[in-house]
Amino acid sequence: MSVTLPEGVDNFLATAGWRGAEIEPLAGDASFRRYFRVRRGGETAMLMDAPPPNEDPRPFLRAARWLDANGMRAPLIYADDAERGLVLLEDFGPARMRDYLDQWPADEEEIYTAAVDALVDLHQLPPGPFLSYGISEYLREARLFIEWYCPAQGLYVDGAGFVAAWEKVLGELLPRQHPGVTVLRDYHAENIMLLGSLRKQGLLDFQDALVGHPAYDLVSLLQDARRDVSPDLEAAMFEHYRRATGVDGDTLSADYARLGAQRNAKIVGIFVRLWRRDGKPRYLDLIPRVWAQLERDLAHPALAPVAAWFDANIPGDLRRAGGGSYAA
Repeated sequence: MSVTLPEGVDNFLATAGWRGAEIEPLAGDASFRRYFRVRRGGETAMLMDAPPPNEDPRPFLRAARWLDANGMRAPLIYADDAERGLVLLEDFGPARMRDYLDQWPADEEEIYTAAVDALVDLHQLPPGPFLSYGISEYLREARLFIEWYCPAQGLYVDGAGFVAAWEKVLGELLPRQHPGVTVLRDYHAENIMLLGSLRKQGLLDFQDALVGHPAYDLVSLLQDARRDVSPDLEAAMFEHYRRATGVDGDTLSADYARLGAQRNAKIVGIFVRLWRRDGKPRYLDLIPRVWAQLERDLAHPALAPVAAWFDANIPGDLRRAGGGSYAA
């Protein structure tokens, strides 16, 4: 299958010192971005194509440079043309955390411990130069559930009550995210690379970083939409983070459930949107896992107002079916 290369890529690579490099397309993700591996002799680099107006690489560049400057392991930036959406960056190699664990599941605890330790290191830093993860952003994301999932199931729901319930639940944690920490927002096994050892990890997909609550990326890692994390491993890694940071366990548990429910509701909405708007039905297969995590979060007493909304608005048969079925 032929692949259309980004416009101007030959000149961009020549200017970056990679004239004549071979360009190999890689699998895409849920965005408009595309990735290529470029080869020149024995060297490799990664080419990001983030074409405007749908994409803007500048947030990625800003976050990558801040992370690297503060001792975190983001890919080094070799060259960029932000106006064209082209970025040449360090190649972390093929050892993605998800793929490695598929082959070597016995190393799971060691690798997840390293991923939690990376979060601990990140959370010891002053927050980065990013916008705040405020209540308006939380609510905008949560509303994706009623904007996309509910219409797809033919449900007419209490939208005002949904927002009010989330305002009450999330309002409880807002004081605990000041001054806040850098939140990568998509920290999970498909965005973590293993760099030469199981304990050395590289970060990907952090262009949407904000300053927010430390439990958010912990939830993203341990309630993974794309990979099963056992309840025992989730509990052990939660406790590892709690001990390493010294935070109060009950408070962290409540905020972890709050942000888990918010994130999982958002993801259900996004996956349905990817299907209905973007023609990517493969994400529907992930919804039952996300739905099961959402139900566990809703069971926490801190989620009582949101849980009551679900009880009143989402039929039990859909909930028992992992979110229900989907038709074109």
